[in-house]
Amino acid sequence: MDNNRSFEDLVAEGAAVPTEGWDFSWFEGRATEARPSWGYARSAGDRLTRATTALDVQTGGGEVLDFALGRAAAQPPMLVAATEGWPPNVARATALLRSRGVVVVAATEDAPLPFADASFDLVLSRHPVRANWPEIARVLRPGGTYFAQHVGPRSAVELVEHFLGRQPEDVSSARDPERERTDAESAGLQIADLRAERLRMEFYDIAAVVHFLRKVIWMVPDFTVESYEPQLRTLHDQIQTKGPFVAHSTRHLFDARKPIG
Repeated sequence: MDNNRSFEDLVAEGAAVPTEGWDFSWFEGRATEARPSWGYARSAGDRLTRATTALDVQTGGGEVLDFALGRAAAQPPMLVAATEGWPPNVARATALLRSRGVVVVAATEDAPLPFADASFDLVLSRHPVRANWPEIARVLRPGGTYFAQHVGPRSAVELVEHFLGRQPEDVSSARDPERERTDAESAGLQIADLRAERLRMEFYDIAAVVHFLRKVIWMVPDFTVESYEPQLRTLHDQIQTKGPFVAHSTRHLFDARKPIG
């Protein structure tokens, strides 16, 4: 990070960085986010060593699944599939995961999963837009597991409110872990474990903010540099004078089972 760079220069850089996939390495030195204590990708890799067939839902660019399969390389599942709805990520994931024998299928997050009933003994997902619980339950075999890390309610709300103003406390949020527990149980799944954490985020320059909002599009859905230039300038000045902008992400871990019989 260079505090001497102009607002225009930083914003232009943040606006030019490609947004495909879920590789966040560009943020190194420009933004940080604490990681949940459970280590999702490592744990997913351990789960894969015990699976025969596995599905990764909303895989993004395939980076997390690729890491998990690397940990499971000594004893991988016989069949691994992944779904993704955004065409640039479908292409990215296909190229990345081809060498691991993963079948990547284009499917939007709200569409039925394009697989037969009881096809998988493990379903994974990291940060799905939403969990389609009936479909997850349908494609799981009896005794199978859904293991996933979800984004919780009011994640990075401090950043969102800088751009959109005060956000209401929505106790019925679809991202609330207890509401998701109810929805999962209504689909016939049993919750073996559900953990939630609130994690510190820091943004060290306005380029990181611009890139983050372009990449995580549901934070400020209509975000463009032009539309939000006043808020960007204010935040740039704040970072320059007071230091990193601090927000907090929310994450929860689901370990759900499909009953036998």
